[in-house]
Amino acid sequence: MIIPIASDHAGFPAKEITIKILEKMGHTPVDFGTHSEDSVDYPDFAVQVARRVDKGEYSQGIILCGSGQGVCMTANKFDKVRAALVYSADVAQMTRLHNDANIMCLPGRSLDEKEIEEILQEWFKTDFEGGRHERRIKKIESLTKK
Repeated sequence: MIIPIASDHAGFPAKEITIKILEKMGHTPVDFGTHSEDSVDYPDFAVQVARRVDKGEYSQGIILCGSGQGVCMTANKFDKVRAALVYSADVAQMTRLHNDANIMCLPGRSLDEKEIEEILQEWFKTDFEGGRHERRIKKIESLTKK
């Protein structure tokens, strides 16, 4: 799967780790920056992934910042994005299973390589359950439609 990925400076080291793990898993990451630990504004990079997932260019994406919160807030401004703050394999599973999340937001300052790999494994092996959860997603869309 082709996976767009981006981060700010605080998420940059974890983004580099994430890219290597994605490649090891057989995915093709597309890196929308940033490309160093020089200070940048996270919204500039979060929108690069969120906009493309929103338009359907990619089905899923990954964005990182220090806490994961800022990029998650930014991404969720787009109508067709269901971005989730993911900080464990259990949360990765539930956000895919129940929420059909399509963007994973990682807290770069809080995760080590082993945790990132466990999260990615769980995220990509978990499919949306549908059923009652489908109704809830449609309700979110109808209540928040711009």
